[in-house]
Amino acid sequence: MRNRYLYITLLTLLGFNAEATAQAVAQTPRLVVLVTVDQLRTDHLERSYPTYTDDGLRRLLTDGMVYSNGSYPFLPVDMASAVASLATGTTPFYHGVTGREWISRATLLPGSIVNDDQYRVSPQQLGTSTTGDEMKVATDGNSHIYAFALEADRAILSAGHAANGVAWIENGQWQTTGYYTPADKWLASYLRHHKPIGDDNQDLTKIALACTEQMGLGQDDKPDMLSIGYAVAPTTAGYAALDRTIGDLLNGLTRHVPLDRMLFVLTSTGAIEEERREERFRIPTGKLYINRTADLVNLYLGAVFGSAQYIETCYKNQLFLNHKLISQKNIDLGDVLRRAQEFLLQLSGIRNVYTSHQLLTSDNQRLERIRNGFNVEKCGDLLIDVAPGWELVNEYTHQSSTSRANIIPFPIIFYGADIQPQRVTRPVTADRIAPTIARAIRIRAPNACSAEPLF
Repeated sequence: MRNRYLYITLLTLLGFNAEATAQAVAQTPRLVVLVTVDQLRTDHLERSYPTYTDDGLRRLLTDGMVYSNGSYPFLPVDMASAVASLATGTTPFYHGVTGREWISRATLLPGSIVNDDQYRVSPQQLGTSTTGDEMKVATDGNSHIYAFALEADRAILSAGHAANGVAWIENGQWQTTGYYTPADKWLASYLRHHKPIGDDNQDLTKIALACTEQMGLGQDDKPDMLSIGYAVAPTTAGYAALDRTIGDLLNGLTRHVPLDRMLFVLTSTGAIEEERREERFRIPTGKLYINRTADLVNLYLGAVFGSAQYIETCYKNQLFLNHKLISQKNIDLGDVLRRAQEFLLQLSGIRNVYTSHQLLTSDNQRLERIRNGFNVEKCGDLLIDVAPGWELVNEYTHQSSTSRANIIPFPIIFYGADIQPQRVTRPVTADRIAPTIARAIRIRAPNACSAEPLF
């Protein structure tokens, strides 16, 4: 009799465990919504809190898991490199997207990171898989992956290689690419019959909600993904407008997908200080002309190794050496790099100089962010770290940028999927978003992702 009661008790416990497991599987999110906001900053987000409604940003800040001290684990950061890292869970060292533009050593000309000779634009320069790609693999292609943004590179890099379709706004018109084949019929029809109304964030919200409804995102047992790329003006009015946009998006999404079946993620593509105020407030500053710097380095190398054109070109803060010439002259490349580095360090406005050999071979933890942002196929041989507050100027291209050594924190917010409200102030990096999403929907992380999930 005792054994019989024990047997019944064990069966009951096993039944409870099976039921709990079934419930856990049933509650796995079936729609991932990843929203990126260009220039979103934690300080501006919190400062504008009184202007928010209950439906938008206030809802996320109150009911979501909020990481208030986010950053990217590499330098420099721009929209393309940030979005690629969010999608892949790794850094430019591996995924290859070092910025919105890059210099091809074959042509020595800058071009968009998504340029493609066959399709005009594509993700061919994205060297690793994305979360969306892994969804496709896990479901044998049955997941639906869409990305909508204000810019082509943000939409394409968010979508990855295997998406159903992307769209962006260009010259007041919807645009897409033929890379994602066969062409998505719903998307093609939408782009043909709808024109942007001129409010970019609202246009993106409208197409995202139409896609959710028409394609039945989140309605079956296969996970789907929707990426949306907004922008925000750095003013209280700008954040109030973003709040209304997020409210419209959340209300529209939850009309079609229950909140416990949706994982909503909001973060930034990184934030920079655009306005120059150093001179007004007598903060030490100066200008470093990269083209003049390249000419000086070339003269110096000519004096050491013999007159020749050792610097092929310069781009942003990078100098590209003429490898073919150096090889023909039978000069050791490492020696050229060392001498150029020593010379550059003597110039005003230069805080440090990194060589490609140094970044590829050193395990110095102080170089980690610089190394993570470096890619041997996309970057120059010498990377100049401009002194904080100094302006880097290229007289040929008329481009300029101001160096800042500090990191401006941005938020990473998770909402829905039975996530409990929580405020986390410890520093975290945005490459951890991809493995967190992968864990939540029970798929493997992208193939170059080594970051730990946030929870």
